[in-house]
Amino acid sequence: MESTYHTLVQRIISKWAEKRRTSPDTSNAHPRLIIALAGPPGSGKTTIAQKVVSAINASPEPHPKSIVLSADGFHLPLAALRALPNAAEAIARRGAPWTFDGQAAVDLVRQLRASAGLRPVLAPTFDHKVKDPVPNGFTVEADVQVCIVEGNYLLVDEEPWNQIADLVDERWLVRVEPTLARSRVAARHIAAGIEDSMERALFRAESNDMVNGEFVDRHSQGRYDVLIDSIEELPN
Repeated sequence: MESTYHTLVQRIISKWAEKRRTSPDTSNAHPRLIIALAGPPGSGKTTIAQKVVSAINASPEPHPKSIVLSADGFHLPLAALRALPNAAEAIARRGAPWTFDGQAAVDLVRQLRASAGLRPVLAPTFDHKVKDPVPNGFTVEADVQVCIVEGNYLLVDEEPWNQIADLVDERWLVRVEPTLARSRVAARHIAAGIEDSMERALFRAESNDMVNGEFVDRHSQGRYDVLIDSIEELPN
């Protein structure tokens, strides 16, 4: 994947330079390039975003200040899921589109666009220990010039998520073989303590995460500028 990361870094640098040249607001020294990075669970979105941003920020050459912002903070709290009429289903299907506050995600992307170079923006994060979102857990500083927002549903064609595509500068979609995604997600369930056996972890992945992944694939078709193939990286 190293060549993929390099290509994505160069694309960002080029797009950001173009944005600076063409920005109508010449008084704003910090125009912001916003990228929506979407893909099924287990596609490697977080790794891709972190690798790309780390490479940009580590460059010895002049470069835009870059961050990753995860959409995990828009999970509905467990208390909200337990209050639903279909509470058992909601908890079992946590991670499905309807278990997120999609409108809040749209509103945040809109704030990221409007606040560039002017004011900080507070964004929610997700505490994996307590398995719940943390309101205002992260601050996007006003001088951030590249923001990669990563999450499963950022490019789907259903409301309210479908508004995001028009609010960002770049739309990146990750494609992954389902068997690879399934094994990655199951391993993640074990590591997070969500399941205590690989058999149960695989069952959870198959009955929930893979269903969500099929939804992402089906509803994000053709809604991207860049298609990224995620592959298994062999250890050095």
